[in-house]
Amino acid sequence: MKKTIFWGIFAIFVLGVGGAYWLFADFLNNPVSANATEVIYEVMPGMTFRSVARDLQHKGLIRNAELFVLFAKLKGEASHMKVGEYGLAANQAPADILATLVSGKSLERKVTFAEGLSIFEMADVIQEVGLGKREVFLKLVRDPQFIEQELGEKQSSLEGYLFPETYAYTKFTDLKELVHAMVNKFKEVYEQVGVKSSLQGWSRHQIVTLASIVEKETGAPQERPLIAAVFHNRLRIGMMLQTDPTIIYGKAMETGSIEINITRADLTRQTEYNTYTFKGLPPGPIANPGREALLAAVRPATTKYLFFVSHNDGTHEFSEDYKAHQKAVQKYQLDPKAREGKSWRDLNKKAGN
Repeated sequence: MKKTIFWGIFAIFVLGVGGAYWLFADFLNNPVSANATEVIYEVMPGMTFRSVARDLQHKGLIRNAELFVLFAKLKGEASHMKVGEYGLAANQAPADILATLVSGKSLERKVTFAEGLSIFEMADVIQEVGLGKREVFLKLVRDPQFIEQELGEKQSSLEGYLFPETYAYTKFTDLKELVHAMVNKFKEVYEQVGVKSSLQGWSRHQIVTLASIVEKETGAPQERPLIAAVFHNRLRIGMMLQTDPTIIYGKAMETGSIEINITRADLTRQTEYNTYTFKGLPPGPIANPGREALLAAVRPATTKYLFFVSHNDGTHEFSEDYKAHQKAVQKYQLDPKAREGKSWRDLNKKAGN
């Protein structure tokens, strides 16, 4: 009789354990549904694992919060959940959801900074994608201590040293972290293109300054070495650079934003960036140049060109003397028919073809 009772109890125990194991295994290995729609779930500072588990159940991402907590405790990972923004779905098994929560790998987004953007334009992008406030970014890239820490030298801003590229970021990316990555990318490219040994007597700051002007003067890749040659030739004979983008940047230094329009009065306005009023390079970069502009600055084309004028489609006519330049101006700028229906955007159409 006692044996019968014992084996009866044992059978109930085994069935109970087996049933519990089956229930637990079913929970761990089977998702709530086949719905693969991504749900962005954010683990905020101060949230407990149990509160997250209950929230996941409420959102239909797991079936049972208590079993989820038990599973995490058995694996020793209930205390390893990390603050972050995660992409979860109802078709994920609870084990996979747990692995995501303890990974700390927040959802990544991409932000692209085009070649030739200034810090003012980059600040607009930063604010637009939600990485930070415009004024906070501008304050950071003009912070003397931070600049010296990043560049190893004193400069008025990081203009020119924020390499234009596509960067990955998360909701928790700090602006300093992003800017540091941009400066590091600049240093990497600067080394790759062999800038150091290409121009004797030029400082890195001067090279980047010239590259930024080249970048702003043309969007046609094949023209960059020619544009650079014009400025090198002018510098060599002591001729003013007389480049419009420097005027625009000088105005931006006062207003805090880029305004494309130039008035006749702007040509004679005294700013430290107005290359119509002094000889030589401006005190610093006026934008952030890409790889090809840096290359052009240190390896300009071998020409005698001193002038260029727009074809109104993103490309230019180059001339060696002022007389030829005046003819080009008459042909491409003063003749209304030459400008009619033309736009620098035509350059993009040509590139596409």
